[in-house]
Amino acid sequence: MPLCLNRLAAFAALPAVLTLAAAAPASAAGGAHQIDLQQLNDSKSSGTALLDIKGNELTVKIESEGLVPGAPHAQHLHGSTDGHDFHCPSADADKNGDGVVSTAEGLPSYGDINISLTTKGDTSKDSGLAVDRMPTADKDGKLSYSRTIEVSQKVVDHIKDLHLVQHGIDTNGNGKYDFNKGKSELDPKLPQEATAPANCGMIKGAAVGSMPVGGVETGGGATPQEEGMGSPYLAAAGGAGLLAAGGVALLARRTERARVDGGR
Repeated sequence: MPLCLNRLAAFAALPAVLTLAAAAPASAAGGAHQIDLQQLNDSKSSGTALLDIKGNELTVKIESEGLVPGAPHAQHLHGSTDGHDFHCPSADADKNGDGVVSTAEGLPSYGDINISLTTKGDTSKDSGLAVDRMPTADKDGKLSYSRTIEVSQKVVDHIKDLHLVQHGIDTNGNGKYDFNKGKSELDPKLPQEATAPANCGMIKGAAVGSMPVGGVETGGGATPQEEGMGSPYLAAAGGAGLLAAGGVALLARRTERARVDGGR
């Protein structure tokens, strides 16, 4: 009789076990996820990225081309870990008709920064425009990036809701960032070209759903490795931002140095 009661108890508990299993995020177990980067703003930029999760460690590898040669390119994982639906923007996001989908115009589509893909130090959205710690394209416009960072459990569970954006375009083909398209809405000291998105890619297998729900996410997916580093990037629904003083000078110096080295 006790054995029969045990079996009945096991069968009675089975629906609850199945419910919990169904509710568990598919990505919680980690694994590798591929992203194909497609051009934005007629940048001719493309590439492939791999996001590999083991526990709470995320390894990001990126190989891209067609970027502005010798220039630093800000890059981030955008999107939501709270159920909001974001995706790569289309050309229709260019609301002012200037031919460029700016960072602010694209923000309602691809969402706020969740992880800043810097080369070292802090990876929070506060480092969204940390020019000195963003990767630089080589003289042929190719960029290789690899880094392993610690991320929150929410990022692990919702990795398929995030997508990758690389920034920095050259609209007039002169091989550098200039004010051909005016000032960046993130900081008037910066040209629009330096901060406008160059490409975007969603994780393969992720759903392309409805329009974004609610406001822009506040990010906070990554764990900062170093306190007090990076330039503040205060993105809100209006797309406002700020680059720390001196960032534009550093951007200009790095771009010019790379051009000189490339000409030797």
